Amino acid sequence: MKADATHIDIAAIVPALPRGVRLRFDESRQQWFLLGPERVFEPDEIALEILQRVDGARSVEAIAQELAAAFEADRDEIAADVMAFLRGLADQRMVDL
Repeated sequence: MKADATHIDIAAIVPALPRGVRLRFDESRQQWFLLGPERVFEPDEIALEILQRVDGARSVEAIAQELAAAFEADRDEIAADVMAFLRGLADQRMVDL
């Protein structure tokens, strides 16, 4: 039997913001920003829900479980979406996985 190459142990992946990257709320604009070296991202509501849980302590699995409970959604779908989002940020060096 061949192993599933796409399976990832999301319990073992603990995302964190790397040095120089911060999630900040701008009072004057009433907007959240993900700030990095020479980069600024304006996260939408869903991205913000994920980013606020990226603390270097919670695993992707824990983040997905929290979001699934908060939004009464399927945990597996949430986990796939969270992982895809974080991979995109990791590719841009805005999150460490």
